[in-house]
Amino acid sequence: MFVVKIVLGLAGLGVVVFVHELGHFLAARLVGIDVEAFSIGWGKPILKKKIRGVEYRLGMFPLGGYCKMRGDNEFQEAWENRKNAVAPDPATFLGAPPFRRIIVAFAGPLFNLIFAVLVLSVIWGFGFDVNTLDNRIILASEISGEDYPADEAGLKTGDRIIGINGKKTPYYHDVQENIAVNPEKNLSLSVERDGAVLDLEVRPSLDKSSGAGKIGVYFWTDPVISSVSGPAAAAGLRAGDRILRINGEELSYTVGMLKMLEHNPHELAVEYERNGRSERTILIPAYTENGGADLGISYGIVQYRNPPLNPFAALARGTQETWKTFVVSLRSLALLFKGIDLTQAVSGPVRITYMAGDIATEGFGESFVTGIRSMANFLCLISIALCVMNLLPLPVLDGGLIILFLIEAACRKPLHPRVISAFQTVGVVLIFGLMIFAVFGDIMYLVRR
Repeated sequence: MFVVKIVLGLAGLGVVVFVHELGHFLAARLVGIDVEAFSIGWGKPILKKKIRGVEYRLGMFPLGGYCKMRGDNEFQEAWENRKNAVAPDPATFLGAPPFRRIIVAFAGPLFNLIFAVLVLSVIWGFGFDVNTLDNRIILASEISGEDYPADEAGLKTGDRIIGINGKKTPYYHDVQENIAVNPEKNLSLSVERDGAVLDLEVRPSLDKSSGAGKIGVYFWTDPVISSVSGPAAAAGLRAGDRILRINGEELSYTVGMLKMLEHNPHELAVEYERNGRSERTILIPAYTENGGADLGISYGIVQYRNPPLNPFAALARGTQETWKTFVVSLRSLALLFKGIDLTQAVSGPVRITYMAGDIATEGFGESFVTGIRSMANFLCLISIALCVMNLLPLPVLDGGLIILFLIEAACRKPLHPRVISAFQTVGVVLIFGLMIFAVFGDIMYLVRR
């Protein structure tokens, strides 16, 4: 299964990188800059074919790719030959006018955004089912004994959060989404309690392991079994049974089991209701390699359908969702300077590949359509993140090149090759250091799993 996840992840990332490099390639051809090679993957080409002056390659390593334009290393040659500037030549990357180069540099990130818009538009055009939970909450403090922002705000177990900042939140994932993207910001809550609607205010804290906001609530799910397997099936439990007590402790909601499983008990005395009668059984939990308990019990979820939209409405929704994710990605960058755990919050190529494959395999486990949609959604997220990261004003990245070319345009004369070389060298060191850090975090992530 691990190999399948990696293969699916590599395939997905290959698509995102292909889109990015395709943007550079098409923009270069559009503005008259010659492209020498266009490759999907790095390393020695295992396939290559030259068409109209461009050598198309398939690299040995499928993660990544590149678009090699004529003259993109001319600054190095000019420096070695002690020239003060790269020779002007509209057909080479560094010899072309600055604004042509800016168009080429910007096209890669732009295509990543366009990819996300189109894919999300198709998803909304076909419509899809959403599995979620009710907007009824449980205070995490009742499980952990610690206080959270939800306690300070006056929330209580059993409350329904029906609105945040004037937006309706009919399901738990709506609540999660609004809280996660607003750490350390005051939020106005509309809360339904005992038939009345209350107005409360909460300020989510910053979860330093993920960079997301949290207020300290769990979802409420009644302990009514929807399906059983493994340990639960062996214990004689069935779908429709309602768990009343475990080891003598009353179970009002499923999250309450977290506390009961805290010390990895060898067995659980389960009292349950079936057809109006109370019965008892002994359940022997199974434990995973990381210590998690597997009881073989699934509980009911809420499912609703987003209906198909016409092409124009779907395109509008795809654009809206892409823009929302783009803004959230920009906000997330600022959180890197607020003391979050970078080894967990910053993902490198290994972790992204694994996560892409993991999401795909989980989705395909439900159905082929769900697998495709889950993978497509995740690739849109990665594509938008790739756009944001590449637009950062750092050397080597597209954003850094754009800044360099804007300076050249403002000065109205080519930059000295020494300046370009120093700029690129700093960028290589920064990116290499970031990659080492990210890969280290990826390894720790896989070890923890």
